[in-house]
Amino acid sequence: MATIPIGADRTLAAVRAARRGYRVLRGLPIVPLAILALLAAVAVLAPVLAPHGKLDPVKPTREQCLAKYSTPDCPYVDNAPPFWAAGGRLDTPLGTDSLGRDELSRLMHGARISLIVALTGTLFAGAIGTLLGVLAGYMGRWWDEIIMRITDAWLTLPSLVFAILLSSVREPGLWNVVLILALVFWSRYSRAVRGEVLALRERDFVKLAEINGIGKLTIIWRHLIPNVMNTVMVLFSLQVGVAVIIEASLSFLGFGVPPPEPSWGLMMAQERESLMEGRWWLEVFPGACITMLVLSANMLGDWLRVHLDPQLRNR
Repeated sequence: MATIPIGADRTLAAVRAARRGYRVLRGLPIVPLAILALLAAVAVLAPVLAPHGKLDPVKPTREQCLAKYSTPDCPYVDNAPPFWAAGGRLDTPLGTDSLGRDELSRLMHGARISLIVALTGTLFAGAIGTLLGVLAGYMGRWWDEIIMRITDAWLTLPSLVFAILLSSVREPGLWNVVLILALVFWSRYSRAVRGEVLALRERDFVKLAEINGIGKLTIIWRHLIPNVMNTVMVLFSLQVGVAVIIEASLSFLGFGVPPPEPSWGLMMAQERESLMEGRWWLEVFPGACITMLVLSANMLGDWLRVHLDPQLRNR
């Protein structure tokens, strides 16, 4: 009987492992994951990566002061062009805003604010909605009636209009925006989770737990919540993109993160006149960052929805 050399056996195992890894990678949404990972890294490392401070004007060169103000000394140069335009500098590659602050540095710090607000607000909304949905679906009776009637009423409210209404009764602030996002989005989790729990409570493992005398809170914690997490994860990834848009809209309208913090929506609001004056980059770059984040989060959410749902996965 012929024997396979040890080296050939190892090579065959390595080839099989490489094929398995390729199949796994081929099914992943590489581009959205790469964009989200890049934005997350920029948000975390913004204080290190940003070439300038987020609030401080960039010190201009003598030539810039002479060209702008006809004097060799000036505190800052506002609306400096990006590096590819005449008068641009490599240390301010995307130019400066109307107060002489580096646009690239503010975009980096804006990524931190947008991600913190969107992720935290969506996380709080998911926690509230999941808990209420599980209680409504499993406890039934008046629990279900009260929670679902409130949920149905909440779902009829337009998200942005409701967020503006809530913002108008509170002072603008980062954590106020987080609270507003949680109050706006919890009902979506509650409705979806309640439907999952209505099916789960009829499953054999839940019935056996009830027969064995296990308490309702234990059943909720050990058996129901873990089994609805796939649905919660899909909703979370899809709602993050919507939360980013709501936060940017609130900041643009003056109800969100207050100045001088560099929220992407606030940056667009502060420089909205620049588009008419030819300085399009001050509007386009924050808008492009919002678009990339929202599209990437939505694409990841769609991928999770397909791969975590057996019926969709087997089509």
